[in-house]
Amino acid sequence: MPDYKLVDRPDSIASDLGRHDNVGVDTEFMREKTFFAELSLVQIATGGEIYCVDPLSEHGMSAFWDALMQDTWVLHSGRQDIEVVYQTAGKMPGSVFDTQIAAGLLGYAPQMGYATLVKELFDVDIEKSHTRANWSRRPLPDAYLHYAAEDVEYLLPALENLSERLDQKGRLAWAREDSAQLLNPALYDIDPALAIHRMKGARNLRGRRRAVAARLAAWREAEALRANRPRQWIAKDTALLEVASTLPEDLDALSQIDGLPPGLLRRSGKTILEAVTAAENDDSDYRPPRAPNEGQKALLKSIQKHVAECAADMGLAAETVASKRDLSAIIIGGQRESKVLSGWRRDIVGEKLLGLL
Repeated sequence: MPDYKLVDRPDSIASDLGRHDNVGVDTEFMREKTFFAELSLVQIATGGEIYCVDPLSEHGMSAFWDALMQDTWVLHSGRQDIEVVYQTAGKMPGSVFDTQIAAGLLGYAPQMGYATLVKELFDVDIEKSHTRANWSRRPLPDAYLHYAAEDVEYLLPALENLSERLDQKGRLAWAREDSAQLLNPALYDIDPALAIHRMKGARNLRGRRRAVAARLAAWREAEALRANRPRQWIAKDTALLEVASTLPEDLDALSQIDGLPPGLLRRSGKTILEAVTAAENDDSDYRPPRAPNEGQKALLKSIQKHVAECAADMGLAAETVASKRDLSAIIIGGQRESKVLSGWRRDIVGEKLLGLL
């Protein structure tokens, strides 16, 4: 069991954080009942100490966040950790190193978990017994805190191990490049106008029905943000898609749709109908993605084979170099802003793909 310090005055460790170049970082949060994840614990390993920082205490965190953002964060599969901190503190670290990404560039499984990596690198077993814990409860049980401390105990040793091996293979810059992509605010910013892309089934709608679905998705997103409640708690996808498909003209017709409870109709029935009416003359030019033609299928198959061969030569999983989804977005979807066409991947497969296109 690692030694740790429980910190309920976060600003008190700011000066210590400022003395380190790299710190291991992990978070625990709750999001079952809210739109935004609610940060419940921040674990930090400095090499000399492990801190379990309580963000739910009533003490200030301004100096703590300022100091922590100056360090390079070492995380494992860190996208959600960065997201919850960004949405809580409004800040991101200056740089990050993701040990899951780094491990993938050494030939480990692309989505390798932290416990598996620790076992591989250090032959240490980490118990994953509190993955469903209620991290918002106070006081936190000792077993929870020991579990949380273990999640950062091996991050800095992993950084040292993986960095040395990557450097020997000339891939350390690749790991830093891929890790840096996690600091793109666009990954975490929320735009209600784009909410329709998260509504299951909406991709098959056309014309006015597509326009209605887009308006309803944007309305629900704004309501979820305002109330800080999960989208499906505001209104279910199936109900909103039924509205878009049937185009009800009054509250009586709206009340016949399954999944729209009386309380929602009282609060927002008029707004929902206004979305239907507002799209009356909006003949959206959106069309569902077309199936690939034979030429595109052949090109996709050819470039997948090339990726698989290149990856095998380097001892990597093909997905680490370029997934089928990445390649399909370029070949079939016409996307040109892709990681496959930039950075180290461009040299390996991107130039060939562009030439074939």
